[in-house]
Amino acid sequence: MRFRSKQIHAGVTPDPTTGAILTPIYQSTTFVQESVDSYLAKGYSYSRSGNPTVRALEKKLAELEGGYDATCYGTGMSAVNCTMLAFLSAGDHAIISDVAYGGTYRLCTKVLSRFGVEFSFADTSNPDDVKSKVKENTKLFLTETPANPTMKLSDIAAISEIAKAANAVHVVDNTLITPCYQRAIELGADLSLHSTTKYFDGHNATVGGAVIARTKELDEKIRFIQNSTGSIMSPMVAWLTLQGCKTLSVRMEAQSANALAIARFLESHPKVKQVAYPGLESFPQHQLAKSQSSGFGAMLWFEVEGGLKAGKQLMDSIELWTLAENLGSVESLITHPVTMTHADVDEAERKRVGIIDGLVRLSVGLEDGEDLIEALGKALEDVEV
Repeated sequence: MRFRSKQIHAGVTPDPTTGAILTPIYQSTTFVQESVDSYLAKGYSYSRSGNPTVRALEKKLAELEGGYDATCYGTGMSAVNCTMLAFLSAGDHAIISDVAYGGTYRLCTKVLSRFGVEFSFADTSNPDDVKSKVKENTKLFLTETPANPTMKLSDIAAISEIAKAANAVHVVDNTLITPCYQRAIELGADLSLHSTTKYFDGHNATVGGAVIARTKELDEKIRFIQNSTGSIMSPMVAWLTLQGCKTLSVRMEAQSANALAIARFLESHPKVKQVAYPGLESFPQHQLAKSQSSGFGAMLWFEVEGGLKAGKQLMDSIELWTLAENLGSVESLITHPVTMTHADVDEAERKRVGIIDGLVRLSVGLEDGEDLIEALGKALEDVEV
């Protein structure tokens, strides 16, 4: 099946008892066994270790990403944490994108580092910088591309080769562009990671995460940690996410078209200092975006003339756009990463990697594109620079 067909049909079949076209919500803690000898023959005993509704979503996500299998979690950060725990021990070293979600940075620097794991933050847009940070004890690479919030891109195939040479696993956080546009595993990554809260859900209704593994061995290592830590997705969240998956490509295409139109409007506006969107020809890595993805996504950022003061004024006064931390929903959201999503990143590190104080992040939704542009135009008119 092609991608759109997989969105709807992969991993799910009509309920064998009733013929229900939607996978039921198996809201059950435990599952009755036929006998001691046939224990687990059905594959389910206790919902921490496996649930039929969650399993349907795992199968669907694995097919959409082109992986062997998938595991689903209560949050995106739980997915990151379990991945780290599966492949890192005290004394090991990991290389992380220097621009990554603030929660990932916090987990590495303020939690896992306490247990003897060493982290280096590399400019993953530069394979030479990544290679220079490899050590004998490097066990894991985590690349976020496009990166949140700067939209910096990394060459997935090139970094996968570096990781392979180091005998380490390469994890790609594919949240911002999804397999609708970018297949990290097909490009050489070992694991593709998602906050399903974002585009897979798409409706600001759930929080969740997923990790799709290239091989059975990789999947088993992560699944062991997931079961051991109880880091599971609930059946209700899985059911809602299954419904969101069905419209992923339709939403992504419409949201991305809106994003491109908005980026072009902002690029030509006299009160806008700079704009970053991979779909713009002016974006420094536009050619890389075209080479490893089939679309550019619905995220962008810009800086208003007048810096932080002007950006705050715009974000506090704009209409139609919602000031909020999430991304990927049908509602258009506007965010100030320095005080919201990336507040836990050290100020010096933020500035070093380009997360400037005046950066305004946009997650473009499904509203009429002209309405979104008019709202931005009005807010920019009112900004005092």
